Amino acid sequence: MPSTNSIEKSSNYHNAASSFSKGSKLKNRLDDKINASKLRYFLFNKPYGVLCQFTDKDGRKTIGDYYNFPKDVYPVGRLDLDSEGLLLLTNDKKLTDYLLNPGNKHEREYYVQVEGVPGFSTLKQLEEGVVIECKATLPVCARIIDEPNFIERFPPIRIRKTVPASWISLTLIEGRNRQVRKMTAAVGHPTLRLVRVRILNLLLDDLKPGKVKEIPAEDFYLHE
Repeated sequence: MPSTNSIEKSSNYHNAASSFSKGSKLKNRLDDKINASKLRYFLFNKPYGVLCQFTDKDGRKTIGDYYNFPKDVYPVGRLDLDSEGLLLLTNDKKLTDYLLNPGNKHEREYYVQVEGVPGFSTLKQLEEGVVIECKATLPVCARIIDEPNFIERFPPIRIRKTVPASWISLTLIEGRNRQVRKMTAAVGHPTLRLVRVRILNLLLDDLKPGKVKEIPAEDFYLHE
């Protein structure tokens, strides 16, 4: 089991240390020094097969197995059990409310390994919206990307020898249940692996699976 006391030592949170764009609804909360001193921000690279909760009665792995988070810190949103990547944990309730409010339509980007190689028309279909569960998805940004330099997943991806696989980037502004998987399936390219790499300007970068990185409150800013 990974150590619950190790935290990733890295400077790759520099993208989070930028001023929030002018006119945004989300404001910097560091004006109140008393409150700011209590705010905590953690980035976690959630591995495959890990629940976005701290305990599980069935004994499955949870984020609590990887780090001793403060008792008042909670995940903002979630990633499915079979998804990987960037998870933000904080005790900043205003930030949590902002990110969980669907009306704010903040960006989240995913690198997705799919069966087959989507063509231009398929990418355009994804961008313009597909109907899942009787409702069209909001517009997204979709593009083909080179294979990311990710650590191999365990258990490994099952790829059919007769069907090629490729990687795409999808940037969404909504978070419906298993949306990315349903979207790629709807256009004939089932998802094989799904990794969230960005929430607004917070990046996964080189944070390894199962590792945690705390961003000091004085360095934590978000921009669109």
